[in-house]
Amino acid sequence: MLIRRANTSDTEAILALLSQVLEIHAWIRPDLFISGTTKYSAEDLARMYPDDSRPIYVAEEDGAVLGYAFCQIKPPPVPCPPTMTPHKVLYIDDLCVDAYARRRHVGLILFDEVKQEARRLGCDSITLNVWEGNDAALTFYKSMGMKTRSRIMEYDLNRKED
Repeated sequence: MLIRRANTSDTEAILALLSQVLEIHAWIRPDLFISGTTKYSAEDLARMYPDDSRPIYVAEEDGAVLGYAFCQIKPPPVPCPPTMTPHKVLYIDDLCVDAYARRRHVGLILFDEVKQEARRLGCDSITLNVWEGNDAALTFYKSMGMKTRSRIMEYDLNRKED
């Protein structure tokens, strides 16, 4: 399996994977996500491919894209707040393995490559967000050694109990 930077020839496969991720999110949170859409368009991807601050990596086998990792390099804030130490972070904006390729260690291989790349870039950590209810993703990330760093909590003002 080859892990490499994505390019324009990967657009169709990446859009299909983006759709898979969106449908999981729409199933978990239909109040927030619109089924039948994708997070990025082909035009968005075309702008992102050459952007070294937002690299997209794909896992490829026999010419087929089996997964991706959308990353963002987040340098320390300038100026850094006096209450915090400066950290350079590689943020995983989105990670997906094709439903048909799951349980074949594609995610593990892709995540390991992202870790190596983060080290090469001088990052201090890797962060990402996981939607509550996406238990498969949470289990996977925990198996990769990730731990909860912070939580975003919500009080839904539209809920029926009020």
